Amino acid sequence: MTVEFGLVSRPPWLAPRVLRTEALSGLVVALALIPEAIAFSIIAGVDPRVGLFASVTMAITIAFTGGRPAMISAATGAVALVVAPLVRDHGLQYLIAAVLLGGAFQVALGLAGTARLMRFVPRSVMVGFVNALAILIFASQLPYLVGVPWVAWVLLAVALAVLVVLPRLTSAVPAPLVAIVALTAFTVFAAVSVPTVGDQGELPDGLPVLGLPDVPFTLDTLAIIAPYALAMAVVGLLESLMTAKLVDEITDTPSDKTRESWGQGVANIVTGCFGGMGGCAMIGQTMINVRAGGARTRASTFLAGAFLLVLMLALGDVVGAIPMVALVAVMIMVAVGTFDWHSIAPATLRRMPYSETAVMLSTVAVTVATHNLAYGVGVGVVVASVLFARRVAHVVDVAVERDAEKAVYRVTGQLFFASSGELVTAFDYAGDPPTVVVDLSGAQVWDASTIAVLDTITAKYRARDTTVTITGMDPRSASRHAALAGHLGGA
Repeated sequence: MTVEFGLVSRPPWLAPRVLRTEALSGLVVALALIPEAIAFSIIAGVDPRVGLFASVTMAITIAFTGGRPAMISAATGAVALVVAPLVRDHGLQYLIAAVLLGGAFQVALGLAGTARLMRFVPRSVMVGFVNALAILIFASQLPYLVGVPWVAWVLLAVALAVLVVLPRLTSAVPAPLVAIVALTAFTVFAAVSVPTVGDQGELPDGLPVLGLPDVPFTLDTLAIIAPYALAMAVVGLLESLMTAKLVDEITDTPSDKTRESWGQGVANIVTGCFGGMGGCAMIGQTMINVRAGGARTRASTFLAGAFLLVLMLALGDVVGAIPMVALVAVMIMVAVGTFDWHSIAPATLRRMPYSETAVMLSTVAVTVATHNLAYGVGVGVVVASVLFARRVAHVVDVAVERDAEKAVYRVTGQLFFASSGELVTAFDYAGDPPTVVVDLSGAQVWDASTIAVLDTITAKYRARDTTVTITGMDPRSASRHAALAGHLGGA
């Protein structure tokens, strides 16, 4: 929908009120990106400017190519952890080559439709993902509060009070921006000595240069960078798609997961061309943008990257004076708002099946222990799958009606590898009459394992000269059975 002004139309995000919200939210995100990008650069073992410029190019590019409006992509800790060994062993140029290849992998995976796999992520894994992120966001702020003067704790309390109280009074200006500006002004004019953004690392004073990595374009180079590129692509896609799903729920709006997948790849390729360390969606900054700032469009994502570039190059001294406790307060509130407190409420835990709680806790535990969201989500999905298979395996029922001439076995439930394994033992091969009917009208056959079991049952009866007939299969099960029965070696 557009707004008409005579013969000129403009998109709704250009409306002054909307644009102001997007711009102010983007500014807060840009301020919050600086210490994070510096910290992640240190983790990866590269110059802070590599992470800062990666955040600029990722945010600006994904604003155009991404499938989830208002989501923030930048240099992240997940990617930094993956590429750190590559930087340590081979240097920055090989990292840039891996970022380019990882971006290409993401484009290929996106076009191949891997985003559709998100529907196999259970809700309990999603809740565990959100809670683990909140814990990691909170834990990542604690180092900034170690060894600081007592006045820093006072400023932290003031900032938290502003972030809690101001939104209840007015929404005209984002509370995080007010807290950051107020604390910066106070520490500068009162000459209060507390850790600042400038203490975290040197801000760049020039633009990055477009180019290709200085590495030999050989199979040996490919063998070195390919494992890291693939790991970066998978971790980046997983974190981005999970974050997109979370923003979908918060904003009650859909996103294009396939576009987000290849869009992340394009953003990483652009970032690699400018010498950046690569990245993916950032849950903390996205929550600042969507929840605290109220942003809903691509404008905020673009402006976050643009503001970050301006802040680094033109206002480096001002940005360097921002007290770290102001940004810590913002991230603490993000962590509190991100955590799903309802999921751990006693009333919820009493009603929730133990299996669902186990999946959630395993996701949280592995994510927090490894600081890797991909591991946590992967373990959560595996645990959920195992528990689901175990639960379904016990819902198959076999009832028998027999007389002197015929026995009818009525099977109900979903028959697949986990549930059909014990089906063989449900029949009385030696004691049944000459005719046996296996009625599957209340069941569905899902895989070859079940058909092999049915072949085994049939073979056991025929070995005793018993006539066995399988009836009642639905069209899909019958088609599968007709194609595979007798060809799987069951006996």
